[in-house]
Amino acid sequence: MAVKIRLKRMGRKKKPFYRVVVADERAPRDGKSIEEIGYYNPLLDPPEIKINEEKAKYWLGVGAKPTGTVISILKKSGVIE
Repeated sequence: MAVKIRLKRMGRKKKPFYRVVVADERAPRDGKSIEEIGYYNPLLDPPEIKINEEKAKYWLGVGAKPTGTVISILKKSGVIE
C-alpha cells in the first residue's frame, strides 16, 4: 500500500480550509484517511499552519510521500529543511 501525505479540502464554497492527512494514494481526495496530522488555513494573513511535527516525522520516516504543496507547508512549519 502506497501512502501519501496530502491535503483534504474542508470548508464551504469559496472558503477553503485544508487538513493535512496521511492517506492511501488510491483513496479520493476528500475520502477516508489513515490519520490527520495538522491543518492549513490559506485565508488568514499570514496563512495559519499547524502541524504535529512528531506524527509528520514518523510518517516521513516510514516512507510516506508528501505532495508538492505539503512539502512547502512542511518547510514553512520547520518539519523538513
